[in-house]
Amino acid sequence: MNAADTVWVMVSTAMVMLMIPGLALFYGGLVRAKNVLATVMHCFIAMGVVGIVWVLWGYSLAFGTSVSGLGLIGGLEHFALRGIGLEDLSGSIPELIFMMFQGMFAAITPALLAGAFAERIKFKAFFVFLIAWPTLVYAPVAHWVWGGGWIHTQLGALDFAGGNVVHMTSGIGALAVALIIGRRYGFGEEPMEPHSLMFVLLGTGLLWFGWFGFNGGSALAADSIAVNALVTTNAAAAAGAVAWMVITWVRVKKPSTLGAASGAVAGLVAITPGAGFVEVGPAIIIGIVASLVSFWAVEFRLRLKVDDALDVWAIHGMSGTWGALAVGIFASTALSDGGLLTGNPGQFVSQLIATVATWAYAFGVTWIIFKVIDLVMGARAAEQDEIIGLDVSEHGETGYIQQ
Repeated sequence: MNAADTVWVMVSTAMVMLMIPGLALFYGGLVRAKNVLATVMHCFIAMGVVGIVWVLWGYSLAFGTSVSGLGLIGGLEHFALRGIGLEDLSGSIPELIFMMFQGMFAAITPALLAGAFAERIKFKAFFVFLIAWPTLVYAPVAHWVWGGGWIHTQLGALDFAGGNVVHMTSGIGALAVALIIGRRYGFGEEPMEPHSLMFVLLGTGLLWFGWFGFNGGSALAADSIAVNALVTTNAAAAAGAVAWMVITWVRVKKPSTLGAASGAVAGLVAITPGAGFVEVGPAIIIGIVASLVSFWAVEFRLRLKVDDALDVWAIHGMSGTWGALAVGIFASTALSDGGLLTGNPGQFVSQLIATVATWAYAFGVTWIIFKVIDLVMGARAAEQDEIIGLDVSEHGETGYIQQ
């Protein structure tokens, strides 16, 4: 065991955990005041439900030995962390802290997806979703990419910190559930503006901070790769924030605060798969293009009148997709086998295949999971409950007490 590596991953685990309250503030500020508490609760309870699922069977499915050697899913040999003790190592760190670090990724991913059906889902349906989705979508894709599965070992595709595993699965899954659950009452006809941009900006700051642990910690060591990941993460986020702000400044003659926040998140998402594989110059390009891609995706969604309430598909799905492909373009020979620009076009092909597979699997399985939940218990809140707001109708409480 290396003490410095262990401490770094412990700190990174705590930083990723802080991203979940940061996401709660980000999402909570984006919804209307009558739904702020319910939206924050979606993020908060994900830490609880997925935290249990992960230690019981999720970690084993993701990082256990591949069933039948096909690289599709891990076995249950580590059910309830059986066989993992304090002396067992994952590289130079205890496997227990590796499990915990990965568990924070597993918890934040369905919380990200929850933005798609914000303001209109029954809490009991979301509770069941939090058990089924990490088991059937997140864990298998994590195994493909990080657990010895086919995407990494057979295809050779790269995903440093979760472009496929976190952002594509949540973003593409978000599109599936948005199509099933339908639009909010009054969508496109009445104002649905964010009720607190202060929350949004504060949440963005916490996400930005936590992302240093998200990406830097994925090096699993206190080394130069972790340093590179921190630097590229900051560069892409900064570039994304400025790019989206400039877009709004040019189009509506005002530099939008929401645009700056959205651009920062888009840049963070896009650099995630390549943070340890690209250098700082390409990271800036990745951040700028991410804002362009996600800005276009938001406008495209609105034209189609798809109510992905908090633009999970447009930002996480599309910027995550761009980031995964960008690894195949910009990967540095100093940090990997290189990419398209350094004479390794095969890496881009591998990234493309992994992206298509993740899209197809995440959309298809999420569709089935959510459709079954909807048929069995009804996922959509009643019209009157939605009009009143989920804070009162689902939780019997309010985010704000009016004097």
